[in-house]
Parts: sequence; structure tokens; C-alpha cells
Amino acid sequence: MRDKIGYATQNPSVYADLTVSESLRYFASILRAPASDVARVIDEVGLGSHAGHLVGELSGGQLNRASLAVALLGRPELLVLDEPTVGLDPVLREELWALFHKLAARGVTLMVSSHVMDEAARCDRLLLMREGRILADDTPDALRTATAAGDLEQAFLKLVRQQETLA
Repeated sequence: MRDKIGYATQNPSVYADLTVSESLRYFASILRAPASDVARVIDEVGLGSHAGHLVGELSGGQLNRASLAVALLGRPELLVLDEPTVGLDPVLREELWALFHKLAARGVTLMVSSHVMDEAARCDRLLLMREGRILADDTPDALRTATAAGDLEQAFLKLVRQQETLA
């Protein structure tokens, strides 16, 4: 089961004193992923020109992509991403979301944890939670319609207020 799930933490999970390639080879050996996966995932996340650089020398966005590359080793069927674009500039966010949609089109299921409703709007389906309770499970459009809200942030706030009224 472990080889079917990839997980990228909010905090990078690669070693600063290894190069990008070395770090990925290390994780590939632990995950028993094919050695050929290393070059594939480096290219997939756009780090080809940084493969020989020390992880500790990478920018924040490059570091996030290196962690994502680890999660992609072995071609997981389910990819769990914890705040994958937090603190990234808009260009890099757009590039990562393009990659996420490409992965989804290939049949990979992605679960993205985010507190940013703009990020949630990019998803096909949302599970909105507050204090461990599920508030809604639907598509972004259906949630906006059901709450008569103009955007997902307002929809979420309406659902929170409804929950508080019921409590």
C-alpha cells in the first residue's frame, strides 16, 4: 500500500547537504522506486537545471518542488499534498497547479490540504472542515450555489456560521 501513496509535507522533506539528484536517489532506494524515476521526477517538477545543486542552496519554491519530486517517486496512485503552494510566488503556484492537473489527467488522485480558498477553487471536489468537523463535501460550483456565495471564502464562512448556529 505504501508504494501507492505519495506524501509531500508542508515543510520540505529533503536533505540540505545532498544534491537534488542525491536526495532523490536516496529516497528512491528507501521507497524501492526504479532508479529511472529520479530523472523523470526531476524533469516533471522542473528542476532539471538544478539536479546537481545542493538542496540547501535552493530557493523556497525549488525546495517545495524537490519535496514534491520525492512524493512522485514510484508513480503513486494517490498524492497527498499538505499546503503545497504556501509562500510561493504566483508564477510558481500556477506552474505547480498545472502539474497537479496534469497528474490528475493521468489518473493520479490528489488530496490537497489548504487554508487558502483561492487554492481550493482549483480543485474538482472540496471537503471543507472546521475544528475536525466536515462542513461540506461537494464541487466548488455546487458549494457556491448552495450557500448563495460569490466565492468559496464566503461559502466557507457561511457554512461555519450555520454550524455555529446549530451548536
